[in-house]
Amino acid sequence: MPQHSFSDFLNHIDENPIAVLALEIETIKYVFLDLSETHLELKTIDLSSSKDFGQYINAYSKAQNANIAFGGYLEVRDLYKRSAYFNSENKQTERNIHLGIDLWCDAETPVLAALNGTVHSFKNNINHGDYGPTIILKHSVFNMEFYTLYGHLTLDSISNIKVGDVVKQGQEIGRLGTAAVNGDYPPHLHFQIIKDIQAFTGDYPGVCNQLDLEFYATNCPNPNLLLKI
Repeated sequence: MPQHSFSDFLNHIDENPIAVLALEIETIKYVFLDLSETHLELKTIDLSSSKDFGQYINAYSKAQNANIAFGGYLEVRDLYKRSAYFNSENKQTERNIHLGIDLWCDAETPVLAALNGTVHSFKNNINHGDYGPTIILKHSVFNMEFYTLYGHLTLDSISNIKVGDVVKQGQEIGRLGTAAVNGDYPPHLHFQIIKDIQAFTGDYPGVCNQLDLEFYATNCPNPNLLLKI
């Protein structure tokens, strides 16, 4: 199916925004957070320190009177340079293009299933800068199969689940982890849509290089088609 058709399909699954985080507040206010390599303010932040990085995000959200900072789809980021897992001496093969949306807020925030589905797989991805505990759900909507990925969770989130578990839209499937378990990032959810999961289990690339961008941009459409932030 052509990319534009799948995007249209996702956009029309639900006319209303789909929540993947639950906060114990009446009103959720989002603010866009630019983490691109061209954002000059980031040059003053030590992105290798999850503490300093987290203080920057918290101060930014507070200044905007926001509960959740979000963004990052197809954003080219310098922050992955801190990890050998993403680095390459060749600029074209350096993995620095983000394929999901990040939602930055407090650790232990409940994470919700975007849609009805089943647990496809889960894993603790322990590389520095990786997802940490991750859950992938499989969905079948109007006979269309696709997947959603939830990264940077707590270890408890993957301790009592099994492949094939049925989940309902809006059901709590986990909670956001701290830097100690989530790949050494400030607490956030990496949310990604995947058309073809290929042979991956409990993991799928969330960052790609320039050479592979065309494939991944097609296989991983904009998550905001569901979130509608």
